[in-house]
Amino acid sequence: MVPSLFSLNGRRALVTGGGRGIGRACAQALAQAGAEVVVVSRTQAQIDETAANIIQQGGKATAIVGDISSLEAVNELVEKVCGVNQKVDILVNNAAISPIYKRGDKVKPEEWDQILQTNLHGTFYLTQAIGKCMIAAQTGTIINLTSVGAERALANLTAYTASKAALGELTRTLAVEWARQGIRVNAVAPGYIATEMTAGIQENERLRQGVENRTPMGRFGRPEEVGAAVVFLASDAASYITGHTLFVDGGWTSV
Repeated sequence: MVPSLFSLNGRRALVTGGGRGIGRACAQALAQAGAEVVVVSRTQAQIDETAANIIQQGGKATAIVGDISSLEAVNELVEKVCGVNQKVDILVNNAAISPIYKRGDKVKPEEWDQILQTNLHGTFYLTQAIGKCMIAAQTGTIINLTSVGAERALANLTAYTASKAALGELTRTLAVEWARQGIRVNAVAPGYIATEMTAGIQENERLRQGVENRTPMGRFGRPEEVGAAVVFLASDAASYITGHTLFVDGGWTSV
């Protein structure tokens, strides 16, 4: 009975930012659990590769180019994904802009706006649109990718951490608002994961050692470890969990 609780057979998942890194790992993990996955990113080649890998492993996947940088872009994406009578059972909000690394007093208004527009506003617009369909169906699960920066201060990442902290509160609020409609809303907060986004840190010995020394488990996480957490929250194994943030951070937020 336990393995069946983790099965996502018959469900359709939408993963934004699914072309590489954590998004790709989430898409692959959901497909391995049985879901049909719609992989979305702005880069055609990347999502084609993700979808091809899933199909090669016996899964079901579709690659759709799109972004969440504006309300208009979100509406276009929803039209492509949902079309006529196309449901979305699982929404994974992973798309985010790489952080601008500078002190708060150095952040330009346009930089602040750009990060908040994608990481928070665009995520909300997409969640709202898909959420309305889930409300009509009286079922669905939404998983937002936040960050340890939503819980702990990360110097020189002002706009990025602000966007992720706000997304964490949005997770809790929508979980309360939509619980009676059969919709669960949770978040996964990764620590430092070995992806393209953290490549600069991994390649700099001083910075890499700083992260490893700060992390109780003494290493960077792997993308598939985040993907596994997403599958859990999307599955019936987490059927009584909503409004929760699951930290996949090697113990970073415990110290």
